[in-house]
Amino acid sequence: MIFQRLTKWILMAVLSSAGLAFAQNYPNKPIRLIVPFAPGGSTDIIARAIADPLSRVLGQSVIVENKAGGGGSIGALDVVKSSKDGYVIGMATVSTTASNPAINKKIGYDPIRDFQAITNIAATPNVLAVHPSFPAKDYKSFIELVKRHPGKYSYASSGSGGIGHLQTELFKSMSGAYIVHIPYRGAGPALVDTVAGQVPIIFDNLPSALPFIKEGRLVPIVVAAPKRLAQLPHVPTFAEVGLAPVNRMVYYGLLGPAGMSQEAIDKIYHGVQKVLQDPAVKKRIADTGSLVVGNTPDQFGAEIKAEYEIYKNLVIQQGLSLQ
Repeated sequence: MIFQRLTKWILMAVLSSAGLAFAQNYPNKPIRLIVPFAPGGSTDIIARAIADPLSRVLGQSVIVENKAGGGGSIGALDVVKSSKDGYVIGMATVSTTASNPAINKKIGYDPIRDFQAITNIAATPNVLAVHPSFPAKDYKSFIELVKRHPGKYSYASSGSGGIGHLQTELFKSMSGAYIVHIPYRGAGPALVDTVAGQVPIIFDNLPSALPFIKEGRLVPIVVAAPKRLAQLPHVPTFAEVGLAPVNRMVYYGLLGPAGMSQEAIDKIYHGVQKVLQDPAVKKRIADTGSLVVGNTPDQFGAEIKAEYEIYKNLVIQQGLSLQ
């Protein structure tokens, strides 16, 4: 009996040591970072800003993989269904964790129960912008024009249920304007067509729109931000034009599937914290008009839950649905 107990104790100790060694060896192969939108959008820009430096910190490649469609839901589902060992993680956006689940009852996942939050990398303003050929170049003339011609003008978004869609619908409901929604398979394609003049209006994240604004290929009308932006000092916020509830910044963070290995969560979280201390990374993110955040998994989880509740209530109040 004593021999059996001793053998069992030794076996448990060996297994425990093996498990500890495995945890300490994470990661020992490349990590896939799923971007649930097409290349070129803000989610893609922020992901690529941290992928290479995070690879160096973790000692394994962090490979950005774009998986667009369904307003971000296809890529998000890929993360939900992945193994829980930390080798598949995803970019979390307001679209994938709040606005899209709030409006799409068939999305296939619960944004609170099915994900493990890791950290919010950056908070980003949105901007309502128009093609230079658009007749209005400031908010006053813009709102007068679209209200005078309801249904004549259209706007591009990253897809039905995305934050660009719901935030524009919030703007429409509060302003009384009516512009037609043109959904795309990601912010990148939506932005390309707006810059090309195929669609006159876009409500886009600042990181992807700002280069075109600087080049004069888009004209900023109003921004969703707590205060005027240093990059666009002459552009008013929605609060300034009487639409304060639209002034919600979006987040770009990291998440994994629910039940993800705690060792992997810790390694990735602390790795990102180190990356965000790099002056070059901080500058790259700041140059997009975004603010570095880097909060804890619990804090980011609470942030996701709060944002989801806001858009779920909006969908109910406005009677919005996917058609």
